[in-house]
This record gives sequence, structure tokens and C-alpha cells, in this order.
Amino acid sequence: MTHGVFQVPSPVNDPVRGYAPGSSERKSLQSELSRQAGLCLDIPLIIGGKEVRTGRTEKVVMPHDHGHVLANVHMAGKAEANLAVEAATSARAAWERTPWHERCGVLLRAAELLAGPWRDRINASTMLGQSKTAHQAEIDAACEIVDFFRFNAHFAQRIYAEQPQSSPGVWNRLEHRPLDGFVLAITPFNFTSIAANLPSAPALMGNTAIWKPATTSVLSNYYLMRLFEAAGMPAGVINFLPGIGSQVGPACLEDKRLAGVHFTGSTATFGSIWSTVGANISRYAQYPRLVGETGGKDFVFAHPSADPQALAVALVRGAFEYQGQKCSAASRAYLPRSMWTDVLARMQAMLREIKLGDVRDFTNFCGAVIDAKSFAQLKAAIEAARSSKDAKVVLGGGCDDRKGWFVEPTVIEALSPSYATMCTELFGPVLTVHVYEDGRFAQTLEECATRSEYALTGAIFAQDRAAVEQASTALRFAAGNFYINDKPTGAVVGQQPFGGSRASGTNDKAGSILNLLRWVSPRSIKETFVPPLDWRYPFLGKD
Repeated sequence: MTHGVFQVPSPVNDPVRGYAPGSSERKSLQSELSRQAGLCLDIPLIIGGKEVRTGRTEKVVMPHDHGHVLANVHMAGKAEANLAVEAATSARAAWERTPWHERCGVLLRAAELLAGPWRDRINASTMLGQSKTAHQAEIDAACEIVDFFRFNAHFAQRIYAEQPQSSPGVWNRLEHRPLDGFVLAITPFNFTSIAANLPSAPALMGNTAIWKPATTSVLSNYYLMRLFEAAGMPAGVINFLPGIGSQVGPACLEDKRLAGVHFTGSTATFGSIWSTVGANISRYAQYPRLVGETGGKDFVFAHPSADPQALAVALVRGAFEYQGQKCSAASRAYLPRSMWTDVLARMQAMLREIKLGDVRDFTNFCGAVIDAKSFAQLKAAIEAARSSKDAKVVLGGGCDDRKGWFVEPTVIEALSPSYATMCTELFGPVLTVHVYEDGRFAQTLEECATRSEYALTGAIFAQDRAAVEQASTALRFAAGNFYINDKPTGAVVGQQPFGGSRASGTNDKAGSILNLLRWVSPRSIKETFVPPLDWRYPFLGKD
């Protein structure tokens, strides 16, 4: 046993590399892209540190070149899910007894490996498998993961240092135990960083996890699992379980040892998980912790005093970076009529210059949407707007799935703030704008605040400070992350803790100490050094 009051290194956000033409980092990443594009991996499950191949496989393809197969991934079913539960349970005792600083050491080593020799590997797999540009992969799969690992270790230290007061003759202590069971981590396709954080945050606090990744992001997620192993994560602490959701989910959710669910995905899926947990509540050994970040219908609201150029740039970047496939992407906007023509012209000029295509061509700003299902949904919404009397497509709208699932950045003007694409989450490069009369600023703020079931991110653009304050107050419960004169995307670990409420999730704020607090179960310990030997209290004496 090592003795000492240890301090983890002070975390700093990982610098974002530019990948400028002629730079060594660009050449290195391009080389790794070529190497990985020439492979076709056979991706197994990893349960208790052992590779498991089921023979039931799904293809992993490039969304921007869907005829190109990158890997075949073995899919888990109920039997493999049960094996993972047993593996997580078996690994739990040794892992939760591992000193906290040793657990931190695993993630801090993973951070250094990713910041250095593993950077190209994780970035390239994210680009190829999830159709992210070099910049979008860099800020997600490299910088944000490194930040999660470094900052979470710092937050863990703060949690363990939180101790109560002690009265004379008494020593009070607070033990921050892991939860009493396993954690099920279900991760989405759109952020490799979320895939890294959802199983590792509970693991850092002494829990063991079953990690079900999205099939459409399994290439980068498989490399992440290998990164955890290279950093020294013991077998069984994180179990990698790509699989059939209808079989893997129930097998884990109905087990009495379920201690928590760490989820990012659709509102409907999280609602189903919550219902399943509720229906099985009497079977569990404890009340499971449910932490979820779900859907969004994120807004940009402009006051007539807004800077039109800053607004146009924020709309283009906020709506169309990574093809609008961010939980935080701007998908609805409220613009005053006095600005609309000017802002639309500025956006049109920008979109004329924006290219979409294969992300290996670094001149492309957009790649493809993730799969055929997403493509079909987006195409249908655009076609519906074209034929609707309540909306019109004013920019973009082209769709082509011959080689890749490409959808042009599209702007729809909605005549009503309740038009379908002003309310329904599309998760693609479609921005719907409602133009309001300048004199209806307050009324339109109310419509923005109440017309959506979601409350994830939002932004106000205004140079009039009174308007900023008015909007901040009116939209207080409409977004868990609120931006003033900035796009509603790009939250940074340690700077803007991320999460929303309403149908957008439990708002447990990834990237802050608040999330890690959900993965511990405190125990209060009171030690009396000299206990009383007489049962009588002074008040019992006679006058």
C-alpha cells in the first residue's frame, strides 16, 4: 500500500491541431487514413478481457463511400450480454479496492497515449467510419477525449477530498464508494468522445461497466477499447459489447445487479429504458442511477440589433458542421424580418463556397450523413417542405446517395413557428428559420421557449444588452447550455459543462464534477475516540 496525499496533474484543455497544408500533422494523418482505408477489420466483442466472436456480423462502411467496407463487427445477443454481466461482476471487487489514484493513473496514461502516438489512429477511424472532417475529428476524438480523461481525474480527486466537519473527540469521514453493481453505458455514433466518456467516467469512480457502442461508430470505438487496454485498464472493468439492442438491452436492464445507466441517444430509446427500469424496480438490489443526454431541437434567436455577419457565420457553422449531426446543432432559428434578406444573402454566399464529399479530401467542409435511414428521413423532410404551403426551401436541398449518403446544407423558411421541422429533431444538415415581425420580439421568445419539448442548447444574438437580458430570462428553461453571441455548439470540457433537461435528458453535465457525483454512493463514517460509559444525560438530574 502506497501512502501519501496525492495530487493529480492540473488539467488543461488539449490544444487543437490545425492540419494546415504542408504541416507534419496533416501528412501523418493522411498516411493513417490511407492505411486504415486499406484494411477490413474483424471486430470482436471483448468480455472479461477476452475476444468473443459470435459469427453474427454487421458491416461497417464509410458513409461517404458506402460501398467501401471498413470492418465486420460481431454482434452480441442475450447470451453474450449475460457473459458481460458476469465479467463485470467478477472484476468489481478488485477494481473498487484499487486506490483512487491508481484508477486515475489509467485514464491519465490513456490521455497521454491519445495526445501522442494514438492520435492519428483514433482520428482517422472517426473520419472514415463516421464521416467527420479532420477538424471535427480532432476536436472530438482527440481533444475532447483527452480533456475528459484529464479533467475527470481532477474532478475525482475533488470528490474524494470532500469531507465533513468533526466535533471534539469525534472523527467524521465520508467515503465515496462506487455503486453496488454494474453500469450499462450506451453510446451514440456522433461523438467518439461520448463513447470514451460514458463507460470510463463510472469506471474511474470504481465501477465496472458494460459498454454497448453504436454499430455505426464501432470502428473508432474498437480502437478506443484497445486504448483502454494499452493504458492498463484491467480485464472486465469495461466490457465492449456491440450488439443487437433488443437483446443486449433487456438482458442488462433486467438483471438485479444493474446499478446505473449512462446513456446518450434518442429521447424515445431513453424513455424505453426508463420504462423498463421502472417496471423492474422491485427486482433490483438498489435503485439504478439513470443518466441520459437525449434529443435536441436547438435554437438560435436573433434580436434586430444582432450583428448580421456574426449571426450568419454562427448559423452556417452551428447548423452544418458535421452535417448537423450534433446533439447541440442549430436546427431552428428565429430571425427578425428586418434582417432576414441580408442574413440569407450572407449564408447563401458562404454555402456557395462550402464543399461536401469524401472527408479524406481536406477541402471538404461536410461529409455524408451516417446511414441510409438518416438519409431517407432527411430527404423526406426536405421534399415535404418543398410541397408544403407552410414552408419553402430557400437554400440547398439536394440529396444524392449513389456513392455516399450526401445531403446538401439546407435552409427551410417556415411560415409558422409550429411547422414540423421547427419542432421535430432531424439530426442532419437542415436548418429551419421562422421570420418574425420586429415588434414581436417578446412574443416570439415565448414561442421559442414553449414550442419544443427539448431543452438542450440555444443562443441569443444581440448587441442591445437589454435584449440579451430579456432573452436570457425568457429562455431560462429552454436550454441547459445557453450561448450569447455564439453558435450553440462546441462545449469544452471544464469550461461549459454539457447537458439539458426536459426531453433532452437528466442534465447531469458531462465535463464537470456533477457527472462523476452520479457514479458514487457516499458512506458517512463517525468514529468516537472515547465513547461514554454512563447512559445518563445531565438533564436527568434532580433540581
